[in-house]
Amino acid sequence: MAADSQPSTVIEFLDEQAEKSLLRFITCGSVDDGKSTLIGRLLYDSKLIFEDQLDTLRADSKTSGTQGGDIDFALLLDGLEAEREQGITIDVAYRFFATDKRRFIVADTPGHEQYTRNMATGASTAELAVLLVDARNGVLQQTRRHAFLCSLLGVRHLVLAVNKMDLVDYDHDRFRAIEAEFAEFARGLGYDNPISIPISALKGDNVLNPSPEMGWYRGPTLMGHLEQVEPRADLSERAFRLPVQWVNRPDHTFRGFAGTVTRGTIRPGDPIAVLPSGKTSTVERIVTMDGDLDRAVPGQAVTLTLADEIDISRGDILCRPEERPGVADQFEAKLVWMDDKALMPQRPYLMKIGGISAGVQVTRIKHTVNVNTLEKRAARHLDLNEVGVVNLKLDRAIPFDPYMDDRHTGGFVIIDRLTNNTVGAGMIDFSLRRSSNIHWQAIDVNKEAHAQQKNQVPRMLWFTGLSGSGKSTIANLVEKKLFALGKHTYMLDGDNVRHGLNQDLGFTAEDRVENIRRVAEVGKLMVEAGLIVLVSFISPFRAERRLARDLVAEGEFIEVFIDTPVDVCAERDPKGLYKKARAGEIKNFTGIDSPYEVPEAPELHIETNDQDAEAAADKIVAYLLDH
Repeated sequence: MAADSQPSTVIEFLDEQAEKSLLRFITCGSVDDGKSTLIGRLLYDSKLIFEDQLDTLRADSKTSGTQGGDIDFALLLDGLEAEREQGITIDVAYRFFATDKRRFIVADTPGHEQYTRNMATGASTAELAVLLVDARNGVLQQTRRHAFLCSLLGVRHLVLAVNKMDLVDYDHDRFRAIEAEFAEFARGLGYDNPISIPISALKGDNVLNPSPEMGWYRGPTLMGHLEQVEPRADLSERAFRLPVQWVNRPDHTFRGFAGTVTRGTIRPGDPIAVLPSGKTSTVERIVTMDGDLDRAVPGQAVTLTLADEIDISRGDILCRPEERPGVADQFEAKLVWMDDKALMPQRPYLMKIGGISAGVQVTRIKHTVNVNTLEKRAARHLDLNEVGVVNLKLDRAIPFDPYMDDRHTGGFVIIDRLTNNTVGAGMIDFSLRRSSNIHWQAIDVNKEAHAQQKNQVPRMLWFTGLSGSGKSTIANLVEKKLFALGKHTYMLDGDNVRHGLNQDLGFTAEDRVENIRRVAEVGKLMVEAGLIVLVSFISPFRAERRLARDLVAEGEFIEVFIDTPVDVCAERDPKGLYKKARAGEIKNFTGIDSPYEVPEAPELHIETNDQDAEAAADKIVAYLLDH
């Protein structure tokens, strides 16, 4: 920019920048394809690096660089010590820069399969992806994986940057072969005309300026394409959405609902609807730290006050009455699994979507997708980095939009209830019809009435422990003692249930999850009937025991851990199962080749080395009568 054309004040400069369109894009691809180097080169050639940054870069290049003392542009973004030591990107690095034509926010995402979750994070807000491949290696599995994830996450524009052309002597035929292979794959993802650009990020060929080494290429440079591509349609012209993040009530005189407008506009006096309740009102004020506004637009953090006192909570969505999102508790969704521990259908997790946290279970895995061939495959679980189409069931109805219509109200993460780790990311496709066709039937004779008739507190006593630990023996004695006291009981034993209700299930991890889910649901019904139900199952996984606990009211679930060492259980071996398992005749046997997760805080911990079955049963009955 010429000196006489530069803005004379900071305000003028900011106003000038605000008038430029904004493009969010990511760089992705396989390990060491040159993503960080490319962004560094873009910043350097655009003269967007300050002198002190450049001095630091030169010094770092000498000590940590990989270019023999020349500038290593990757070091501009590889800020983590582990990244510099390994020469790879681990975290997502964001950079803002601007040219005369446009503003940009670029996310440099990791290429290693281990960090797929980080790449998905960067893609979730991007409109364009620059997918790099090494000209020497061509299209790899991770290239296809990242292209597939970009299509899932709604990235509209895809650019294939064939990097390191200098290392293949700028070979035209090599570039065309890679371009053709990728175009065929991308068409299956819905990218009909992905643009391909041959570049050398290290040398600067076709990055900002056309390369003198590749006169055969007639297309745009990478920067030229980034400056001209059409960004997403104006969000202000779409249906209004404001997910409520916080109920703002500093004192009794003010009550507002704070959040960030994700799309659409709203003005004071406009009608408003609240989902999922469906209640309506009128916008009274649009409040910000800098004063009231006449209009709220996408990206603004505002607090709306309404003309009527209606109940609104965090996670609700404010919208126009004629443009409401859907409300449902069952969905079909695409799910990217990001945890070393496989996803099991029916296992309880938490879903976070906007400001909402809800219990969720994957009720069915419809299929997984092979990222190389896009072939659909049947599956019983999802492993790390697998992508599946699944059915979800939530513990409440939530407002939503399909992900392709709105990332904010259609995108979600899955959280492990025990570790609180984010284990999956998903995109809602649509609600399931059964979600709106099935309703709770009101029942007059409820749990309290049943319990009062039986003159007892309904409970679920959950006996867990290894095979041969004595669970069933002790549970049977407990039931006899309770029956003698006039209590109304019923016992669900693992072996007995597998003769009927669960006769179709085996002993794989997936079948064990479903086994416990069914028994927990039956136990819940018995508690609703006012009974004291005794459940005797190995139930090796904490997650499923947590599921059973969460099905009943607080205090109604009593976990009884029958703690018997595996060697003692094997010595008893009343059914000869340990002998068969150790001989390899039984697979997935708990304690031998399948894990048992010890209860962390059971209500009762019974160590059978210290007491016999009769004494253990007395202890359990005493606890039950005292609580």
